[in-house]
Amino acid sequence: MRVLALALLILFCRDAEFRKTRRNRENHGPANTSRKGSSIAKRYAPGLPCDMYTYLQEKYLDCQERKLTSLLPEWAGDLIHMLLARNKIRRLRDNMFSKYRNLKSLDLQQNEISKIGNMAFFGLKSLTTLLLQHNQIKVLSEEVFIALPRLNYLRLYDNPWNCTCEMESLITMLQVPRNRNLGNYAKCAYPQGRKGQKLKLVRPEPMCLEEEVVPVPVRAKPTTPAVDFSICHVFLFPILALDCKLKELQRVPDDIPPDIVKLDLSNNVIKQLRSKDFEDLHSLQILNLSNNGLDAIDPAAFSGLVNLHELDLSNNNLYNFEYGVLEDLYFLRQLWLRDNPWKCDYHIHYLFYWLKHHYTVNYSGLECRTPEEYKGWYVGKYVRSYYEECPKDRLQAYPDRDIDEDEFKWHEEHPKHIPTQKHGVILTLLS
Repeated sequence: MRVLALALLILFCRDAEFRKTRRNRENHGPANTSRKGSSIAKRYAPGLPCDMYTYLQEKYLDCQERKLTSLLPEWAGDLIHMLLARNKIRRLRDNMFSKYRNLKSLDLQQNEISKIGNMAFFGLKSLTTLLLQHNQIKVLSEEVFIALPRLNYLRLYDNPWNCTCEMESLITMLQVPRNRNLGNYAKCAYPQGRKGQKLKLVRPEPMCLEEEVVPVPVRAKPTTPAVDFSICHVFLFPILALDCKLKELQRVPDDIPPDIVKLDLSNNVIKQLRSKDFEDLHSLQILNLSNNGLDAIDPAAFSGLVNLHELDLSNNNLYNFEYGVLEDLYFLRQLWLRDNPWKCDYHIHYLFYWLKHHYTVNYSGLECRTPEEYKGWYVGKYVRSYYEECPKDRLQAYPDRDIDEDEFKWHEEHPKHIPTQKHGVILTLLS
């Protein structure tokens, strides 16, 4: 009996312990789960300290998605890479990053930035990469980036750019050939007339001229009648040529036969070349546009002229070329530029550098007409002086320091009788 009673007592105690344990789990289990979930939420909650780590001996600060509105004072000054994407930063004040003089890359994309002080990036002499896409920036000037002499990768797209006079200096900077990786894909959002145009392609010159012009409704004009090429003379020998000179043409004729090899449009009154005026003339090798009073060439005007060898633009009113005008002329060998009022300022750099990099092109007549202080200078001499006047710590490189003016002079005195191969050697020596 004693043994039986002892066994029953043990079973009763175990049953009581089991019920107590079960009751505790039912009462405290949800609370524990809640605390655990709270711990996880807290770990990933915005506002917590940023991650700092070293990779390939370079120090990184990862402060993405922390709802930051400004930089934190406790961040180390020896950072190399700073990741601040997807925060709530709205304004970059002057000297905001001056503490981080070793910084090489700065990621500020997907914030709410709308204003950037002209000295915001002061001190970042080592910065090569700056990401500002997906923000609310409407206007910037070139001055913002002057403190970044080594900047070679800049992203500005998906910002509501207001392409007015205030943007002229930035747009001009982006269109310089050596800045090919700065501002790609960025487009104007305002005004309506420029909406969707890339900053790399929009014309900066008219912006300030149009600033105070009040738009006036204009009645629809009748469509300009097409210019029939039949008023021109066709020659079959020695090559298929179309002679349209002295016809008082105001635009390039329509429906020019696509197999034309030589086209003479000289001595007319064609003031402007429109986009894709010669798009279908894939066989064209010689194009003469001299003596037209030509003062504007659309960047896509020569699109399609992949086989063009000779282009005569002499005796016109050209003062510079827009970025992209010459990009489709892969096989150009001869370019006449004489007797144009070339203006030696920042905008002439595209033409000069295109010719420098396409050293097989024989050219003549690239001489400054304005401003007065540079009148008579060769454009190469002007470009060299332009870079010599810049502070050295603001330049990535100092191109064209060995330009020989005697070579330019010799080149100018022999404009049309220099064999392509021999002249190519001369220009190679120059560069």
